[in-house]
Amino acid sequence: MERENKTLEYKETLTKSFLKTVSAYANYGTGRIIFGVNDDGVIVGINDLDQLCLNIENSINDNITPHPSYRLTQDHDKHLIILTVEEGLDKPYYYKNKAYCRKDSSSIEVDRTELNRLILEGMNVNYEDLQAQNQDLTFHVLESYFQKQLGIKDFNKDTLITLGLYDYHKGYNKCAELFADKNACKGVDIMRFGESEDVVLDRRTFEHASLLTLFEKTEEVFSLYYSQEIINGMTRERKYLIPQKAFREALANAIVHRSYDINAHINIAMHPEYITITSPGGLSEEAYENGNISVLRNPKIGNIIFRLRYIESFGTGIRRIKALYNDSLMKPEFIVTPSTISITLPILKEINLTEDELRIYNILSIHGEMSREEIEKELHVNKSKCIRLLNKLISQQLVEKIGQSSAIKYKLK
Repeated sequence: MERENKTLEYKETLTKSFLKTVSAYANYGTGRIIFGVNDDGVIVGINDLDQLCLNIENSINDNITPHPSYRLTQDHDKHLIILTVEEGLDKPYYYKNKAYCRKDSSSIEVDRTELNRLILEGMNVNYEDLQAQNQDLTFHVLESYFQKQLGIKDFNKDTLITLGLYDYHKGYNKCAELFADKNACKGVDIMRFGESEDVVLDRRTFEHASLLTLFEKTEEVFSLYYSQEIINGMTRERKYLIPQKAFREALANAIVHRSYDINAHINIAMHPEYITITSPGGLSEEAYENGNISVLRNPKIGNIIFRLRYIESFGTGIRRIKALYNDSLMKPEFIVTPSTISITLPILKEINLTEDELRIYNILSIHGEMSREEIEKELHVNKSKCIRLLNKLISQQLVEKIGQSSAIKYKLK
């Protein structure tokens, strides 16, 4: 049998604990509970399938509120009952006044922040639609951007209504507050490191200002440390060590997809060889990297960022970042967890590798750490040539040597 996971749980017999998993599936995604299988995935079977089905129905109907959508099927050959619980629309779904989610193969109670999100989702309301606590807002920065970027001269209350930032009955919403000249939002925290994270060379924190101000000031710091002026004939050209468009896309993604109900900064770690942008609030890793985000977390913020041409189209940012590194050995990295999204952008290096050097690089990218003997066998070269090739890659800071004596191995730096 398949191992238990986020969408599959086994129950040897009927116990009340399965109701936590029913709540979790109804809140966060369709899943199955198979009765008649122990925790090790061994089929033990159920004697009276009809009676157990009735007991399961009664337990769900009596204990889960509101009632979730589910179906029961019987496997008469193996004496199993399969309970499939559908993700519902009327969230949150409670068991004993608590809502649950899945963490790996366990069902755990959600925290206060997640519960608030479930409540809003059940009401079909986004966080950015909530009424702003501060109704005394000004929008000089937003106005200047719309005038400069789009040529809009008359920026007034009707413009804010069109952008979905103001309602005559409810006033300004949370999205308006984020674009206001002053607000209470945590913004961007930038740290520039030396050769290690023990060496902090600079720190800039931008907060309590319009998202557009945060974007502009962050780009200024990026240009300060990751661009150079190159003299080309009679003109000066600015060359970026990291693709400027990649950084803009990554920063725009962090602003559009972050969770604003978490009181935390977007963290930007600037290293000599790379930049990592980490924003609070995770997403589905597959959906994020493939750009298949059908429902934006912050659609109003995304719409304004799109109108101002910070992003070219919705859902293509990750693909565009990858495309900018097509001709580079060093590739961007994307890490998505339930609580954060991180994008690492390496510095572009013009490196000319021989065919054999490129083969070693590709071998290490596939296998990870390898000994010299293992690399020799893969390449079909002798010891001296392998050492020469590895030393060349080490000198270009593409490969590093780890371990000592006979335990020395090589890996990509």
